[in-house]
Amino acid sequence: MPDPIFAHPRLAAVYDAFDGDRDDLDAYLGIADELGADRVLDVGCGTGCLSVLLADSGRTVMGVDPAEASLRIAGSKDRTGRITWVHGDATGVPAFGADLAVMTGNVAQVFLTDGDWTRTLRGIHGALRPRGHLVFETRRPERRAWEEWASDTDPVVLDLPEAGLVARRLEVTDVSPPLVSFRYTYTFLADGAVVTSDSTLRFRDRDEVETSLVANGYRVLEVRDAPDRPGLEFVFVAQRTT
Repeated sequence: MPDPIFAHPRLAAVYDAFDGDRDDLDAYLGIADELGADRVLDVGCGTGCLSVLLADSGRTVMGVDPAEASLRIAGSKDRTGRITWVHGDATGVPAFGADLAVMTGNVAQVFLTDGDWTRTLRGIHGALRPRGHLVFETRRPERRAWEEWASDTDPVVLDLPEAGLVARRLEVTDVSPPLVSFRYTYTFLADGAVVTSDSTLRFRDRDEVETSLVANGYRVLEVRDAPDRPGLEFVFVAQRTT
């Protein structure tokens, strides 16, 4: 089940504004160019920012996400209906023959159990063409990102055209490595509504991710540094082996 931050209609509507400038997406466009990818599967596409950029570059794109509210936002950006939107997760993606599958925004960390992660990798494997590529990022656990989150207690307040003033506060609620849980609290000042979203992420180390990829039909071509967050994240470039 998707977290409320993606699935609650009021939170999905303000997600892009609070998410800020997505500088990380330029790197994924560059990787698509580098790999010569014409058909791209965007796993955990959310509100569709990357899917739309990929479609704007002339590619055939499928975006999949379990949060219906986020998909509605994504669809509103796709005014000409170029993109195939799938409500669900990677395990239910139809055969797509993708040259490239991507997971941005640290989507790879939402799969908490080994079983969920394995099923996701296998689902993506089935949606890729033979020798197709999978590229995704994940935070480096040794950098302990949760400590920075815990120290940042001041609310962020935005004045949004349709929602008015909205305040968001982040609270780390549990640190039990490799799992870290946190809560976002949104206060819509126009009507006083308060909506919370609880999330948990799994911080896998590099060896664990590489081992899981190999075990599920991929070979790891390269592990890169995230250009927009140097030293903080791994970017895995893998290829389907069959």
